[in-house]
Amino acid sequence: MKNKVAYITGGTKGIGLGIAQVLHKHGITVAISGRNKEDAIEVANQLSTMEAPVFGIGSDVKNFEDEKNAVAEITKKFGKIDYVIANAGIGIFKPVDELSIEEWSSMIDTNLSGIFHTLKASVEELKKSEGYFITISSLAGINFFENGSGYNASKFGAVGFTQAAMQDLRKYNIKVSTIMPGSVSTHFNGNEPSEKDSWKIQPEDIGELVLDILKMNPRSLPSKIEIRPLKPKG
Repeated sequence: MKNKVAYITGGTKGIGLGIAQVLHKHGITVAISGRNKEDAIEVANQLSTMEAPVFGIGSDVKNFEDEKNAVAEITKKFGKIDYVIANAGIGIFKPVDELSIEEWSSMIDTNLSGIFHTLKASVEELKKSEGYFITISSLAGINFFENGSGYNASKFGAVGFTQAAMQDLRKYNIKVSTIMPGSVSTHFNGNEPSEKDSWKIQPEDIGELVLDILKMNPRSLPSKIEIRPLKPKG
């Protein structure tokens, strides 16, 4: 896997950073993006080693042109892209009658349209490399709950989009999977990770899962994967 190149959106913290750390540790060349270019570069510099630099890029997945430019920068620097992990996402949790148009649009544009933009920008490179496209959805993509109308809609959509894209792209030997985590110890929704989150899935656990998927024999395709804490709190 040492000659492989991975692009991870939303890679400056949380699940995206956990994935980047694990893939980098195992010799994969990693590029990460975030809405703030300076943050992406700073995190990339912290991860980089002399033997394995990490590339930081500014890109807002809501903007297709940003994703096109990110893919162009990566292919210019490394010559190819083998793996794309569409991880960027946000969550706003309110009753449907209180959810604003702007909040709804922000979630749909990031969590759903964003993964389309990422795939649309990278699919021709993935055809060349016969690569892997992975989306990070959520158990909220199959389980609805109170105050989750916008988030549920975006994540149900992400699961449906990814499964349909898998059917479209398998004829090019592109593998497509979606991962649906339960509770993860991240800064998501204003949480501050601490010892109180030790029962949750940790970001590096998702990274290890991604690594396992990438190492799987290419004749097999785990197209939809649920992962949850072993022992839910309470």
